[in-house]
Amino acid sequence: MNVKPWEHYFLSGFGSGWLKPAPGTWGTLASLPVFALLFGASGTLLMMLCATLLVTLFGCWLCARALPQLVDEDPGWIVIDEWAGQWLTLSLCLSLYDALALPFSVAWVWGASFVLFRLFDILKPFPIGPCEHLGPPWWSIIADDLLAGLMAFGVFAIAVWM
Repeated sequence: MNVKPWEHYFLSGFGSGWLKPAPGTWGTLASLPVFALLFGASGTLLMMLCATLLVTLFGCWLCARALPQLVDEDPGWIVIDEWAGQWLTLSLCLSLYDALALPFSVAWVWGASFVLFRLFDILKPFPIGPCEHLGPPWWSIIADDLLAGLMAFGVFAIAVWM
């Protein structure tokens, strides 16, 4: 199976995963303006959850194509998983922000979702760590970031509730 350069480019978060140091952080940062553009065009958070699902499915498919040709089962330059996890976190946090009409700025929500997602993605507390090895590599690469996104949203929701 011949993986095309555009497939590597997509997996690298349009090149953001090739930046050093901390390609995961660069990849997560690169996902934010794309989220903003898509959200601005669609106007709904439901559409952003659908976009997150599409990025997840397409990322899984491309990982399944690319990983057999790579030495590492989870190369650092693949950051499309950070895109999916960050988009999930941000979509859920913004949905809660809108639903509750929270008394702080939307910029705070963006910043909090970024920081919380990166913390969970980097630290990988239970059950995120074991999730990295759950199933085939093409799935586990993305699954742990989706779980990190859900856990980041959980902390956000608890903080808002308190």
